[in-house]
Amino acid sequence: MIEIKVNGRRQTIAADPDTPLLYVLRGELQLNAAKYGCGLGQCGACTVLVDGEPAFSCVVPVLLAENKEVTTLEGLGSEDEPGPLQRAFIAEQAAQCGYCIPGMMMRAHALLRKTLTPSDAQIRQALQPNLCRCGTHLRILRAIRRAADEMRGASADRPAVRETAL
Repeated sequence: MIEIKVNGRRQTIAADPDTPLLYVLRGELQLNAAKYGCGLGQCGACTVLVDGEPAFSCVVPVLLAENKEVTTLEGLGSEDEPGPLQRAFIAEQAAQCGYCIPGMMMRAHALLRKTLTPSDAQIRQALQPNLCRCGTHLRILRAIRRAADEMRGASADRPAVRETAL
């Protein structure tokens, strides 16, 4: 048995220690925000936070998450009470197909825990490991800046984000 803490709740997992964390989250715990994309840790669709740091859950064996805090997108808010990042992504219409968005949000959350005034370069660097083919990069950038504004208590009426690609 492996014990991990997921979204603030202790979970006891009966899985092979080499089972990818993603499979445990989706299959055993029914937390479906993290997506299976490549299975190689190259696309970022499966990104979750392990002890506050982004991790590709498709290549992290569940044993490595033992006695650690795992945070998924479900841990940042709910449909009824979305968190600041979720509200910002909705307001900026940052998702097109939406497949990459959970991973993008988890990386953005990790960044915003470190700084609530990220530069465009810091945002791009934080999101670099995640792939998105839909072309909503500018909206994603705006959403992260909007969430940062809300999280630090600033007005949502802010100067426009420079129109630069991620």
